Amino acid sequence: MTTASRFELFSFWRTSATYRVRVAFNLKGVQPHERNVDMDGGEQRSEAFLKINPMGAIPALIDHEEGPSSAPLTQSLAILEFLDEIYPSPALLPTDPHARARVRSLAAMLAADTHPLITPRVKKYLTSEGKFDDAAWRAWQIHWFTTGLQAVEQRLASEQATGTFCHGESVTMADICLASIMVMIPIFKIKVPNIPTIDRVLVACEALDAFAKAAPSRQAGAPKI
Repeated sequence: MTTASRFELFSFWRTSATYRVRVAFNLKGVQPHERNVDMDGGEQRSEAFLKINPMGAIPALIDHEEGPSSAPLTQSLAILEFLDEIYPSPALLPTDPHARARVRSLAAMLAADTHPLITPRVKKYLTSEGKFDDAAWRAWQIHWFTTGLQAVEQRLASEQATGTFCHGESVTMADICLASIMVMIPIFKIKVPNIPTIDRVLVACEALDAFAKAAPSRQAGAPKI
């Protein structure tokens, strides 16, 4: 494992997006310095953090090798592609253009179409401005988790490119994004039915150290069970 004082990762134990970046770093054999941002305490909305990411979202990555004027990198998918470009092995995207597009499409279904609908800032707006009570918020979560995951299941189960993992026999960005949703569902005590292909892929992912080490329960700040 290489030294990684080069990278400073602003993180939180429970976020799907941070999990994605942790898995990618683990796969690449690089260890960033993690700086915890207390999202439960609202630290992501502090003046100091908003200078790093004006969206107030986690994660953010600073590459200190680029010097003090380097702009922080935000958005987990962009960070995954950045890491894949500077550490090409193991590759997180296939070489074939159609295969790359398929992996990016699956990743976006999860990281762009599903996950953003259940983030804390969405909950805050729906419970304050939308007047959602706890039951309405839970119904919202179940609906969008189920809609997103069953759509991905349909693709994985029907497309020939699916293998042990989402695309063939190697881990890609699609697997990282899928696992990032699936590892969070137990935290919310939600079970999505009829996703056997997803369940199978998740078992293959969780058998790898890169995924196991990124588990939310193993991170600093996670509640002790």
